[in-house]
Amino acid sequence: MARATLQLLLAEGTTLYRLRRAQILDEATATGDPLHLMGLFGITNDTVMRYITTAFPERTAKIPR
Repeated sequence: MARATLQLLLAEGTTLYRLRRAQILDEATATGDPLHLMGLFGITNDTVMRYITTAFPERTAKIPR
């Protein structure tokens, strides 16, 4: 679909950037698999770990310093 067509279909105030972020977070919550997210969305390791941390904060170990 063309970008202009998508923007017409989206609710007021919703951007394609926000929609993509929501899709990535939804997939991270559903699968929890970093490799799957990297392959599906073409995002880097650092980016995928931010989404996994947001989706599953209890899995993120806090290392004492």
